[in-house]
Amino acid sequence: MPLPPSVPRDELHLRRIELRGYRRHDGLYDIEARMVDTKTNEIKLLDGRPLPSGEPLHDMSVRMVVDDALTVVDIVASTDASPFGICREATDTLGTMKGLRIAHGWSQAVRKRLSGRSGCTHLTELLGPLATVAFQTLSQLRQAKPTAVDANGKPLKIDSCYAYASDREVVKRLWPLHYRG
Repeated sequence: MPLPPSVPRDELHLRRIELRGYRRHDGLYDIEARMVDTKTNEIKLLDGRPLPSGEPLHDMSVRMVVDDALTVVDIVASTDASPFGICREATDTLGTMKGLRIAHGWSQAVRKRLSGRSGCTHLTELLGPLATVAFQTLSQLRQAKPTAVDANGKPLKIDSCYAYASDREVVKRLWPLHYRG
């Protein structure tokens, strides 16, 4: 169901984010994101340069290479458009993510390594959706494995999100012994 209609309005900004997951022929996985920001009107950048309508203010890409355990094997980025030339230098900061596993605590690890002056806000923002797409890309591989459980045999997915809440229908159907409705 789409959003309800809004009052009449004018678009000022468009951010497009595209994410893709690939299985590589060497057994690893490429997870890629591209973010493009455009304005509907010409604007003047802080350094005085004009940015014509529809031209990218930001055009940034990230490729994260993961193994089947969702460990970051490699990560590269590019900045093809940004308001400042120095922004291109921030792509190397993502290298601090190598060796980390996409799992509980991922977002905290990203913030610890790349927040503030340690990284580019826009590239850092892409790491959250990249992690989600990595999970989706490897979903068939993960579904073939037994469900992860805690020491008491309770699936770790229970209470990890709205749908998996212990008092909801999904848990009742998948894990009736752990249903708390």
